[in-house]
Amino acid sequence: MNLNKNIFLMVMLLFSSITISLGQEIKGIVYDLETSKKLPDVQIKNLRTNQEVKTDMQGNFTIPGQLNDYLSLMVQGYDRDTAFIYQEGVNRIYLVNDKSTITIDEVVVSRITDSRLTREIERAINNSKAVETSSTKGGLRISPSRLFGKEAKQARSSIEILKLEREQRNVNRVFTDDLILSLIPMEKQELLLFKDGYRPSYEFIKQASKEDLTAYIMDSYAKFKQNKGESLKQ
Repeated sequence: MNLNKNIFLMVMLLFSSITISLGQEIKGIVYDLETSKKLPDVQIKNLRTNQEVKTDMQGNFTIPGQLNDYLSLMVQGYDRDTAFIYQEGVNRIYLVNDKSTITIDEVVVSRITDSRLTREIERAINNSKAVETSSTKGGLRISPSRLFGKEAKQARSSIEILKLEREQRNVNRVFTDDLILSLIPMEKQELLLFKDGYRPSYEFIKQASKEDLTAYIMDSYAKFKQNKGESLKQ
């Protein structure tokens, strides 16, 4: 009797885990980066599972998947792109028209995908270089126009914006709500205040182990509670 009961429980647990696995999905909306127009008929492929879907007339899509999956996106008239899925909820993905030139600012940069961000950093670095190659003047030479020109100055400014965005994303992907709440239960408003006031630096995140980050969160929350208590007394 006990043996049958144990077998039944094992089967139910297995069935439950399969159901949860099959039930995982990624939801999102695809937009034009420049106009914020929702894009229909975008071909979306989960690169881990090879499953494919298309966006509907309102740019919406749902595809089986999970956190840390990569989605490729392709539609006529737009640069092909790849999006990394690192957060739950509805993912807003912006594609670049293949005839557009991106004007780098904080708003635009916050919308582009990781792969596009990497490409824009590489492009900006190349445009900012003061050295150019000449096949007729003896190889490498300094180009004053590239060093002091408007395009070079804009490129150097763009590099700062782009690299800062990349650093912020790297912090966001480890200093997550799920990690914090797994260590310290708290209400949503308290969580927002804590994350805003005690966000770790990129330099710390770069070298921190999981144990380091856990210790940082616990120590920071103790300071957060202490400061909150002192504020209430005043």
